[in-house]
Amino acid sequence: MTTTLSVILRNAAQKYPHQNAIEDPDRGNAVSYAGLATRVLELSQVLGRHGAGPSDRIGICAPKSIAVVAAIFAILEVRAAYVPVDPTAPGARNAGIFADCSVTLVVLAADLLPQLRSAWDGASLEVLEDLGDQLLLVRGVVATNRDAREGGGQSPMDDIAYVLYTSGSTGKPKGVVHTHRSAMSFIDWCSLTFAPTSSDRFSSHAPFHFDLSIFDLYLPASHGATLVLIGDAAGKQPRLLGSVIAREKISIWYSTPSVLRLLSEYGRLDQADFSALRLVLFAGEVFPVKHFRALKQFWPHPEYFNLYGPTETNVCTFHRLPSHIPDGSENPFPIGLPCSGDRAIVVDEQGLEVQRGSEGELLISGGSVMREYWNLPEKTNDAFVADADATHWYKTGDFVTESAADGYIFCGRRDRMVKRRGYRVELGEIEAMLYRHPSVAEAAVIAQPDSDGGLIVTAFLSLATGSRPSLVAMKGFCATHLPSYMIPDRFMYPDALPRTSTDKVDYQRLREFPQ
Repeated sequence: MTTTLSVILRNAAQKYPHQNAIEDPDRGNAVSYAGLATRVLELSQVLGRHGAGPSDRIGICAPKSIAVVAAIFAILEVRAAYVPVDPTAPGARNAGIFADCSVTLVVLAADLLPQLRSAWDGASLEVLEDLGDQLLLVRGVVATNRDAREGGGQSPMDDIAYVLYTSGSTGKPKGVVHTHRSAMSFIDWCSLTFAPTSSDRFSSHAPFHFDLSIFDLYLPASHGATLVLIGDAAGKQPRLLGSVIAREKISIWYSTPSVLRLLSEYGRLDQADFSALRLVLFAGEVFPVKHFRALKQFWPHPEYFNLYGPTETNVCTFHRLPSHIPDGSENPFPIGLPCSGDRAIVVDEQGLEVQRGSEGELLISGGSVMREYWNLPEKTNDAFVADADATHWYKTGDFVTESAADGYIFCGRRDRMVKRRGYRVELGEIEAMLYRHPSVAEAAVIAQPDSDGGLIVTAFLSLATGSRPSLVAMKGFCATHLPSYMIPDRFMYPDALPRTSTDKVDYQRLREFPQ
C-alpha cells in the first residue's frame, strides 16, 4: 500500500482517460477521468495560490456535485485535509466545526455565504475566488507557523486526509482524524473483497460528511468505475430513488439499512429492472431481518454484505449474508469477522480478554483505525488502550459476543446501556424485540430519569400496517419476549422516526418529544 487518495485519481486518469468518472443525473452532466483530473489540477493551483498546503484543513460546505468531488481531490492534491459538513445543518453548527478545526479555507456554496458569515464569530469570511458551479473559495482563519507544517518531513501516507465530525452521545461534534494510510487500508481491502471493475457503476447516496462516502469516493476511482451522484431529492424519496437505481444501472449499492427499508416498502421495486445490481452493502445501524426479507423478495440476485465499524475505524468487520434466511429466524445479522487488515479482541470491564461466547467490549487494532480526535487529547487517550506488546487498541464502545461460525455478534452500545431495577438493560435489545411486532416498521427506545431517581423507558414506534395497538396490547406483546424490567413504560407513535443527515435515528430529537 503506497498510494495516497490523490494518486488514485491520477492513476485512473492515465489508465481510463475516457471512462466516465462521475455522473450527476440531477444536473444532467458527467465528467471523464481525464476531465476530472484536469479540473482537480486547476483547483489545486487555485488552492496553492492562496497558501493551502500540508496539514492545513479546508472546509467543504456545499451540496453534492461533480465540482465538490473535484474540490475534495484538489484539497488532497496539495496535501491538505478536507473537513466536510452538512450544508443543510444550521450555520452555527457548521461554523462551530470549522472554527474548532481551524480551517484556513472553505469551499462554500454561494447561497450559504450569508448564513455562515453571520454564524461564525470573529471571522470576516473574505471571498477569495469564484470557483464556478455556484461555489466560492472563502478565507477561514489565517494560518500561522507555516514553516512548521507537520507534512514537511513525513510520508504523504501519514498526512491527514480528512476530518469527519460526529455528534456522539453528548451531541457535541468531535472530529475524527483519518490519514491517507488509514483510508487506504480500508479501500485496499474493499478492492480485494468486492473486485470492482471499470464496468461497475457505484451509487453515491451517502453525504460527503458521512463515513460511508469514503467507499463511494475512492473505490470506484481505484478501478476506473463510474460514480453516480444521488442528490438530496432522490435520496429522500424512495419511489424516485428506486427509479434512479434502475435507470442508472447501479451495480454496487451502499447505504444505511433504513434507506433499503424505505426502498422495499415504498420504492415500487416490482416495477423496474434491477438486474444490474450485483452487490448491496449496508452499514451504520442494525438491519431488522424482516425488512431484509422484504427487500430480498424484490432483489433476490445481488450478494449482500453487512459492514460494521464506527467512523473511527472505517470498516473493521464484515459479514456476507447467506442466500437463504430460515423462516422464523429474527436474530440480528452478525457483524462478522475482522477486515481491512485489522485485529479484534473482546474484553471485560477490567480489560481482560473474555472466552469465546462471553459478552464484552469489542476492541480494534490495525491500519484502518483513526489517528486521533481533533484537538481532544484526553478523549483520544481515553479511546485507546495499550497492551503488554504496546499494541494500541481502539475501544469501540460496542458490546459483542464471538461465535465460531459467524464471527462477532453485536449486542449493544455502552452508551445505550442503563441500569434499571438493579439490572443492566441494553436499549437496543428492546428495539430488536419490538421489530418482531408485525405492525412495527421502525422502533427506537430511550431512557430518561424520572422525579424519583428512577428511569422511564419510552418506545417510539412507527407503524407500517394496522391501527395503533393499545397500551395493554403492547405491554402484553413485550411480556412474551422480555423480562418485566425491560418492558417499556410508555409507547409513542410518530409517523416516522426523526433521522440525522446520515440516515441514523436521531435520539437527541426523540428526547425533545413532548411526553
